[in-house]
Amino acid sequence: MKEEKSQQELIDALTGVLQKGEAATQEQICQKLQSEGHEVNQSKVSRFLRKINAVKVVNSAGHTVYSLPWEPAVPTIHTPLKNLIVDVVFNESLVVISTSPGCASMVARILDFNHVSTEVLGTIAGDDTIFVAPKSGANVKKLAEHIKKLLKDSAST
Repeated sequence: MKEEKSQQELIDALTGVLQKGEAATQEQICQKLQSEGHEVNQSKVSRFLRKINAVKVVNSAGHTVYSLPWEPAVPTIHTPLKNLIVDVVFNESLVVISTSPGCASMVARILDFNHVSTEVLGTIAGDDTIFVAPKSGANVKKLAEHIKKLLKDSAST
């Protein structure tokens, strides 16, 4: 379980590095991850880049860099729920969840079913985006964190 958490933390950190759109080489990625306290080498970075389907693209400055794919990998019947969640963000009044294409309705249904424990007033789901209305605007950040935990824990049961 600790190894799985460590791998997920590394994937999250790697995703953060790639989202900045500045890493042109695996060595640069290694350096950035090491500066964040992760124990990695080029070989490990290479394996994780393949695992998350990273691609090389030309960024807005015209440089070739590693990036996340535009389209997430198509989920299979064995894909854990947590792998269908792309991002969970919030502002002062709303939580927005991005999912793999076609998965928003299923995830919204889970949240609607758990509305009592999550303080969710209701959800609106499109193809890959969910708007979550909280029962109270005072605890939107807490609700976003609770949703992240619920969706992550749902995947491991």
